[in-house]
Formats: sequence, C-alpha cells, structure tokens
Amino acid sequence: MPTLRALECLVAVLDAGSITEAAVRLHLSQPALSHQIGALERELGTPVLERLPRGVRPTATGRAVLADARAALAAAERVTRIGRAVAGGGEGTLRIACAETMTAGLLAPVLRHWHRHRPGVLITLTETTSADALVAALDAGEADVAVGPRPSRWTGPAELVGREEIVVALAADHPLATRPAVPMTDLAELPVVHYHPDNGLGAWLDEQAAQRATVLGAVMRTKQATTAAQLAAAGLGVALVPTTALTRTFAGALRRLKPALHRDVVTFTSTPSDSLVRRFSSDVTHRGIAVPGVLLDKLSSATR
Repeated sequence: MPTLRALECLVAVLDAGSITEAAVRLHLSQPALSHQIGALERELGTPVLERLPRGVRPTATGRAVLADARAALAAAERVTRIGRAVAGGGEGTLRIACAETMTAGLLAPVLRHWHRHRPGVLITLTETTSADALVAALDAGEADVAVGPRPSRWTGPAELVGREEIVVALAADHPLATRPAVPMTDLAELPVVHYHPDNGLGAWLDEQAAQRATVLGAVMRTKQATTAAQLAAAGLGVALVPTTALTRTFAGALRRLKPALHRDVVTFTSTPSDSLVRRFSSDVTHRGIAVPGVLLDKLSSATR
C-alpha cells in the first residue's frame, strides 16, 4: 500500500513540475524524493512520472491517481487536526453513562459548563438504575465514562467523586418527623417504599439493613429514587433515598439515619488515558458531591 509520504511527494512533484523544486518545498534531498517516487511506482507496477529534459509530467497513471492522492493527504490532515482538537478538549463525542439519581444534581452543572465552553464536543447521556448497568455499558462499548455508586464487580480504575448520604424521606406529619435522626432499626416495623430489583440500590439497602439486624418491609416498589421520595412524602410509607435524588419541590420531611449512612460515588472508565474522558472525570471530581439545599432546609426545620 502506498505511504502518505510517497503520495505527498507525487503531489508536490506534479504541482511543482520539477523534482528539484518539489524537494525544496518538502525539505527533502532529491535522492530521497526520487526514492519515494520509485517506491510508489513499484507499488503500482507502472511509472507515474514522465521524465523530460526540463522537468516532469504525469503519465496516464499519474493523472489517474492524482485526485485520490490529494484526497488521501487531505483526509490525513483532517485526522491530525481533529485528533489534536479532541486531545485539547475542543471537539469529539463523549458518551456518558450515569446513575439516574445523579443526573440533575451532580452532572447537570458540569454538562452546562461543557456546553458553554466546549461546544464542539457532542455529549450523549444514558441513565441507569444500577451500578451493574453502568459496568455493562462500558463493557459493551456503549459508553466512554460512567458516573455512579462504586460498582462491586468493576476491576478497572475508578476516581472518587465524593460520598453520598442516604436519608429517610417521609410525610411531614409522620411520627418519625419529630426526631432529628432515625436509627435504621426503627424502620423494621414500618411500611417502606422500596426499590425494584432492577435498581441496585434496593439490594444494597437490604444488605445495610441486614448488617444492623433489620429487615425492610416493602409496601411497594419503584425503579426511581426520586419517585420513592415523592411517594413517601405522600404518606405511602418511608423511603431511604440518596441525597442526589432530592429536588427542591420535595414536600415531605427528611431525616438523617443514625448512624449516618453513605455510599461512594465514583467515575470509572475503560479508557483512562483518553483526553476527553480524563477532562470530564476531572471536572466531575472537582465539583464533588454537594449537600442539596432542600436537605439542609428540612433538617433545620426539625430542630425548630
């Protein structure tokens, strides 16, 4: 297969009409340029140049391949330009997989910054309800970077974003709403708005409860943590909710567990050396896990 260097030499010679002039333009010696042309002719099995007493001109083959040679050089130039732009964070496509509870509170500010300052980067977002689904998206090549709870079966690199608190969501008039904090053992006899098996949070909470000699009794199940919080606020039961799932419109009460319960939030990827992935992970990590204002408001109201 012809090399780009050989095609570059052919185009330069035909543009200049002279091997001597082409060598000057390419900063090559005439023997080196002639070697490239000779290699191209051997590859094609036919001459591409007709040597004249003064200069050169293309043969029929030379004329036939000239347009494609120019196209190949232009494509290589685009590859270099785009590759450098992506490496600099200015262009490219970034596919993100994220735990659905973290899209609004954690990712939205970072995505807004990227939209404003990196408009040449196309971002696609896939939301999941479990850390295992995030791992599956990476393993299947459907995502470049994942953001969510630390997965149990991920063996690759992961970067800690912060620790997310799990709190109790309940109706404003629920008896537990009068307490500043609630032991998980006190939830054993209460109806719990729990999580669908597709949401890995449910299994993790059951494990945490079992470690405290507690069983959570599900009165109903949902795939969405935000929905669980709203159903609890409506009086259907209590719910254990990650703080990233809470919104300003939450109308119920919020109480911390006693002792407090947290889980790690991480970014992880199969391609940690990719420049776009590295920059995005750094921005997410730099932002960290913020305590939602609604949580602070609800907790402060409990002490009044």
